[in-house]
Amino acid sequence: MADVVDVAARSRMMSGIKGKNTKPELFLRKALHARGFRYVLGGAKLPGKPDLIFPSRQTVVLVHGCFWHCHDCKYFKWPGSNQQFWKDKLEGNRARDQRVIRELKKLGWRVITVWECELKASSYTLPNKAVTRVLKHLASTPI
Repeated sequence: MADVVDVAARSRMMSGIKGKNTKPELFLRKALHARGFRYVLGGAKLPGKPDLIFPSRQTVVLVHGCFWHCHDCKYFKWPGSNQQFWKDKLEGNRARDQRVIRELKKLGWRVITVWECELKASSYTLPNKAVTRVLKHLASTPI
């Protein structure tokens, strides 16, 4: 199936997609901060640059977009055009995610993955199952 927009328009649209401070990430950060959990941003020194780092609890949180990380949910659909490019790109992302999680665990970090759909389904309201899951994990981890 051909793309409905020209190459320049598609490029402009794709370049506007953010990788940091996304709505799901901001929602999770605000919810955790409101409950007294403090975290560090910008994990450039750790594999995969985790979104949230809780150094005292040796825990990192990865907030993944369903499309970019091939989540098996209603929000993920394989693109109809340029299929081989997208297959290589997205499967590469998935392989990198698995490698990063292994590396973080090898370094002694606990890893929590939160998916965009877990937060989006709630329309960014509380209570939220994903937020509750992260809170329970953090509360059960000794400081």
